[in-house]
Amino acid sequence: MKRPLLPKYERLMQELGENIHLARLRRDLSSEQIAERAGISRNTLIKIERGDEGVAIGMYLRVLIVLGLQDDLLLVAKDDILGRKLQDAKLTTPQRATKRPML
Repeated sequence: MKRPLLPKYERLMQELGENIHLARLRRDLSSEQIAERAGISRNTLIKIERGDEGVAIGMYLRVLIVLGLQDDLLLVAKDDILGRKLQDAKLTTPQRATKRPML
């Protein structure tokens, strides 16, 4: 059974779909053209432009490639601030031996 996304993340997916839709319109390409070039059905493209979470990320990538936006995917988690902080918190500095006075 599929668990629904929280409303916050549903809106995020919808915004992603809308951004893809607007990119297509700015390029003056029809949904049929994009679907054909991406090797997907028009219905799948419609789902992508709606931000449907059930569409595989590979299908999103195919559309981004056709739009020339594939490198945008590399921006995901590029600057992982939280992850870096957690990693830094695990780093320990080596303990130095106490200095003994020389006799």
